[in-house]
Amino acid sequence: MATPLLKPGTEAASQAVEPTSPVAQFGPDAPLMMDAGVELAPWQIAYQTAGTLNAERSNAVLVCHALTGDQHVANTHPVTGKPGWWERLVGPGKPVDTDRYFVICANVVGSCMGTTGPASLDPATGRAYGLDFPLVTIRDMVRGQAMLLDRLGIKDLFLCIGGSMGGMQVLQWAASYPERVFAAMPIATGARHSAQNIAFHEVGRQAILADPNWHGGRYLDVGTRPAKGLGVARMGAHITYLSEPALHRKFGRRLQDRDAPTFSFDADFQIESYLRHQGITFVERFDANAYLYLTRAMDYFDLAADHGGVLANAFRGTRTRFCIMSFTSDWLFPTADSRAIVHALNAAAAPVAFVEVESDKGHDAFLLDEPAMTSAAKGFIAAAARERGL
Repeated sequence: MATPLLKPGTEAASQAVEPTSPVAQFGPDAPLMMDAGVELAPWQIAYQTAGTLNAERSNAVLVCHALTGDQHVANTHPVTGKPGWWERLVGPGKPVDTDRYFVICANVVGSCMGTTGPASLDPATGRAYGLDFPLVTIRDMVRGQAMLLDRLGIKDLFLCIGGSMGGMQVLQWAASYPERVFAAMPIATGARHSAQNIAFHEVGRQAILADPNWHGGRYLDVGTRPAKGLGVARMGAHITYLSEPALHRKFGRRLQDRDAPTFSFDADFQIESYLRHQGITFVERFDANAYLYLTRAMDYFDLAADHGGVLANAFRGTRTRFCIMSFTSDWLFPTADSRAIVHALNAAAAPVAFVEVESDKGHDAFLLDEPAMTSAAKGFIAAAARERGL
């Protein structure tokens, strides 16, 4: 696969150090306390906002992004030039209505779009952290977001919403800061990562580590990138975001720009060409070490284990209103994972609604045009807004 290297100094690489986003900076007097036992300082968090915060500061919505997402939820991406990754759900007149709500989306700790992570400069050495950066957890991400909200003067959230790894953050918010979350909407997620999901992540990580251009995580120091390894990791992961019916409908066994097989290892099939394209475009906008760190954070996530092995204990006494949403063809986070969360919330006597959306688009359905998802989200958010007095 001929994958262009992402050189230091390109627009994508520069976003890690000088993002085209607002940035909240925290000095040595405000460290981020990490689960790895490290006090990260100084550090920063990059974010985007949309809409206007009302006088009562009661209409704030936090959108939590997925593994390879970022803060550009409803604005043009500075590297790819593409629209925001959740413009179907966030914007004027949409379920997360930026004419009514003040929306914040922050790049998570450990990522590569301006929030401190392995591609950021280590002030102690003047070079990228690489693997010297401490391991990150979902709880670390949420602590960082909470510190950002404190900096913005936002005491609590009207809504916390996100899908996949973003849904994990929503659940962690509800468990860590129940008094700060009025309504929560975790979508296409689970309260822990399954063994199968950890296995897929490990294959992707090993592809990166096996790339000779990885240089033990010090590729930025020598002006290269493990582009082939990261591209393969993305290809493998992308398969898990889809479903067999979606793949069959879109590609089937159709050949790519040819009438017969070439009897070679060229991309004979359309699906092969598509996956190679996904790998190439991903490498152009993402950091390989950040991919290692964020997949590991998802692997470590186990909300029940953090509460004596009983998931319901994570939500005891909560007054947060929940809407849990799954998709019938999502085999990465199947409906059973969402039902386990619902059962735990019921056991904790928490107010919860559950929606299983009929879709054949797989895990990525939460990012796509799914009218049933949009309708359910709009109804839940509107009802919560009435209860909030918005």
